[in-house]
Amino acid sequence: MSFSETISPLLGRIIFVWFYGNAAMDVVHHWSGYAGQLAARHMPVPPLMLVFALLLVAIGCLSLLFGYHTRHGAVLLFGVTIVAAVTLRDYWHFSDDQARLAAFQLFSRDLAICGGLLLLVGMGGGPLAVDNRGGGKPSGGGGKVKR
Repeated sequence: MSFSETISPLLGRIIFVWFYGNAAMDVVHHWSGYAGQLAARHMPVPPLMLVFALLLVAIGCLSLLFGYHTRHGAVLLFGVTIVAAVTLRDYWHFSDDQARLAAFQLFSRDLAICGGLLLLVGMGGGPLAVDNRGGGKPSGGGGKVKR
């Protein structure tokens, strides 16, 4: 296995954690603004929704950071991201061209992030993940069962 095949999954996981960590800290620092956005979109109990989303993001970030149950963590982050993209980046409802374009760009970014998370779901955390500490085989792989 080449150096790039060994290190790139780790760096990719770290970049995802950095991205989601910054987003979570932004939510914490601007709590009332985000709660107001959710309330404006008729989301039920906005503070509870924010706490739930932050909890999922925290669990997903820890999973990706250490490469422990990487696929599950990526699915959590995928779920949060796709729900946020569809509910908060609904560019198809904007009549103003500039506002629609801005929302579309954020929607597109979120979909691209979801694509990267799906790669983690499919391929796992890479060789430098806790998931692979026992022999280097990807977790959930189709290896033979020893009897």
